[in-house]
Amino acid sequence: MDKKNRLILALDVTDRENALRIANEVSDYVDSIKVGYPLVLGEGLGIVKELVEIAPVIADFKVADIPNTDRLICEHVFNAGAAGIITHGFTGRDSLDSCVKVANDFGTDVYVVTEMSHPGGVEFFRPVAEDIAKMAVEAGASGVVAPATRPERVKDIRKIIGEELSIISPGVGAQGGSAADVIRAGADWVIVGRSIYNSDSPAEAAKKICDEMNC
Repeated sequence: MDKKNRLILALDVTDRENALRIANEVSDYVDSIKVGYPLVLGEGLGIVKELVEIAPVIADFKVADIPNTDRLICEHVFNAGAAGIITHGFTGRDSLDSCVKVANDFGTDVYVVTEMSHPGGVEFFRPVAEDIAKMAVEAGASGVVAPATRPERVKDIRKIIGEELSIISPGVGAQGGSAADVIRAGADWVIVGRSIYNSDSPAEAAKKICDEMNC
């Protein structure tokens, strides 16, 4: 993924018309579009094929199953045209290896969740986040997910992964994270959803975030 704007749109709307309208409006300001279960359950995996005509797509399915099931999920996602997928790491190295292998076959990316951005994200992830980050490096993942709501944790994770992996960071905007702060802490991209797609002008909202990061 080219680091042009350092902004990833979390497109958590549930219908095709809105999704395509918003994606087109912000296309000049985002490097990728992240889609998750709300949109894909509402419109089917085919929506990915439409969105990739606008920007690269990361499938945020937080894959967390046995290796064979993970393999099947990743194959479906990459066959639909997604450029990347987000997985959990707590299911273990063999499950992550399965995802990375499929991604390598397709020439795509795997991003591993180290710690989530909501308040409850510290309850169980905090004790294992750094181990998951180390495993992501060892498994050859493309990057990790670390919380913009806690920039100090992004710094911690960056120390572990070095410059080998990218950090994509959710929690900017509605959850209270600052785009500028988390970029300074070591994130490569910020992930923003509601502050953009709920705005009267998604393009202006996206531009404002880019300006904050001096894009």
